Amino acid sequence: MAGLLLLCAASGLLLAAVAAIPPPEEAARMARFVLHSCDWGALATLSVQEGLRGRPFANIFSLSDGPPGPRRGSGVPYLYLTDMEISVQDLEINSDASLTVSLAQTPYCRKHRYDPQNPLCAHIIFAGSIVKVNDSEADIAKKALFTRHPEMESWPKDHNWFFAKFNITNIWVLDYFGGLKIVTPEEYYSVKP
Repeated sequence: MAGLLLLCAASGLLLAAVAAIPPPEEAARMARFVLHSCDWGALATLSVQEGLRGRPFANIFSLSDGPPGPRRGSGVPYLYLTDMEISVQDLEINSDASLTVSLAQTPYCRKHRYDPQNPLCAHIIFAGSIVKVNDSEADIAKKALFTRHPEMESWPKDHNWFFAKFNITNIWVLDYFGGLKIVTPEEYYSVKP
């Protein structure tokens, strides 16, 4: 019951945060905002699986950059992974990946009747690599993920779960008409969502 109440409170905070979307001219802030508003993203890797070797392979992963609520996100996409997962097996060979998050998963685009492909339904594409977090960062990742995804705490321990982060090297923002905007990691981390 407490978990359900926590999840409802988190959803309420998320809904309130999505109401205050940044203007399109603030691309770095938009990138931070969209990531913090999203609970999952599409992670694309280069497959090492038989029959797919070397081809792009996208998969859905739960993520979090911090507990729900305005201005609580770090901007770092954290993930909870196991090497039993097919995309993680790809990452063990080549840690390079891209991550796409979209406001289509929030009430914002539905409320405005924006199709997920409409540029006004903002989405962000990150390029970089997946790295395991060190022991000092594991507590931060755990808090970020388990506050948004409480079910994770009960996932089977024999799956050898570990905390990881998306190490961002490039950022593209599509939140308005006229094409993608490029944001540097320095610009991204210097603003608050």
